Amino acid sequence: MSTDETFISHLVELRARLLRAFGGLLLGFIPCAYYARELYSLLAQPLLDKLPQGGQMIATEVVTPFFVPMKVAMMAAFIITLPHTLYQIWAFVAPGLYSHEKRLVLPLVFTSSLLFICGMGFAYFAALPLVFEFITQFAPEGVAVMTDIGRYLDFVLTMFIAFGITFEVPILVVILVRAGIVSVEKLKAIRRYVLVGAFVIGAIFTPPDVVSQFMLAVPLYLLYELGILVAGLVTQPAKLLAHQPSNDMDTEQKLEEAETRKRND
Repeated sequence: MSTDETFISHLVELRARLLRAFGGLLLGFIPCAYYARELYSLLAQPLLDKLPQGGQMIATEVVTPFFVPMKVAMMAAFIITLPHTLYQIWAFVAPGLYSHEKRLVLPLVFTSSLLFICGMGFAYFAALPLVFEFITQFAPEGVAVMTDIGRYLDFVLTMFIAFGITFEVPILVVILVRAGIVSVEKLKAIRRYVLVGAFVIGAIFTPPDVVSQFMLAVPLYLLYELGILVAGLVTQPAKLLAHQPSNDMDTEQKLEEAETRKRND
């Protein structure tokens, strides 16, 4: 097969995988759109529970009551269909990977997705209630707390993304160690700087209150420590592999060369 034919076949495969991922997202969006109002009410519950007597949420634009719940429905559909989307990505890139790369990439993709969802859950159940309670307690006397539903959605999405990325820190640490960019010993040596940096990041990516900054900085540092622990465990098999007899290493190298020839053909 010529290079042009191989390139075209990859493009056709990519288009097919994208269409399947989009189709799965669309199928997930249909039931979510039907319950869009209920989904938004569920999303707004952390704030509604903390509003004072008479406080409520408002819509300041004509189309906001329609488009904001639809955005929430799309976000819910993306989360629900995420395993299907990741499978399509995996099915596209897997033929070009070596066996040892497949063994590493697939657990990382699954774990990173799970950690991102856990970060969103932590923001919803732990961080947002404390943030809203702190903010509503500081509302001046006589000020009615009424938040626009569009602004609230933007705020919640920002928090979800910030905490979701924060929970990816162990994956980042493992990748850096496995790639040989930094050692576990070096990561342990810079702990104090990471702790300071965690609070700086919390101050940048969260609202200007102490509670939300603390709620982001502390998990960020603890997840960094978890990443060091996991990286130390993961690198042990690699060290043992490096000390294997040469005939075992030659066998693995021959298998990789056979896979390369198969992909080229």
